Amino acid sequence: MGFHATLLEQTTEARNGLLATPIIQGALRGEVSRPSYLAFLREAFHHVRHTVPLLKAVRAALPAHHAWLEGPLDEYIEEESGHDEWILDDIAHAGGDAEAVRHGAPGVATEVMVAYAYDTIARRNPLGFFGMVLVLEGTSVSLALHAADAIQQALALPDSAFSYLRSHGTLDQEHVQHFELLMDQIHDPADQAAIVHAARVFYRLYGDVFRSLPLPQPQPVKETA
Repeated sequence: MGFHATLLEQTTEARNGLLATPIIQGALRGEVSRPSYLAFLREAFHHVRHTVPLLKAVRAALPAHHAWLEGPLDEYIEEESGHDEWILDDIAHAGGDAEAVRHGAPGVATEVMVAYAYDTIARRNPLGFFGMVLVLEGTSVSLALHAADAIQQALALPDSAFSYLRSHGTLDQEHVQHFELLMDQIHDPADQAAIVHAARVFYRLYGDVFRSLPLPQPQPVKETA
């Protein structure tokens, strides 16, 4: 069994914990509100804007024996550039204040997740960042396209308010296939352990981001005369 399959197996419990988050389950059922969706996009902007800087930090911190990862990281950096602007466009088309988000601050859960990513690269093992890739892109493939349809139907928003979810869902399908090939080339037990550990932590931290979002409020039942 390759390392990618082992990674999925060893993070199953953590992944299920994230997917069980009430707001995710509700979104898949179409139980969503505009404030909830806008809050999701706000937090997405504040972690996605760090994707390229994080990837560059990983590249700079690679030990010599992992120089083979420089090419794949360069491709990833190119593909991920500008995705934070997609999110701001979605916010504007969903009726939110994109500029307020651009110049605002993330929630604490998002801030902690991003800080842990930088800390993993600088203080632990730069390859641990691939644990974050597994969590964010794997979750995107699992949920983005299904959730986008349910949210759009429930809120009656235009297609232009879902470029991030829909584009990322499709793009990340390609990334996940590439990610599997990369992970199966990681053979050092210490590197593998670092990636598994980071993935488990990121599932918890990303779950905290979702748990920090406002749950849709039930609509009052109208009394009939």
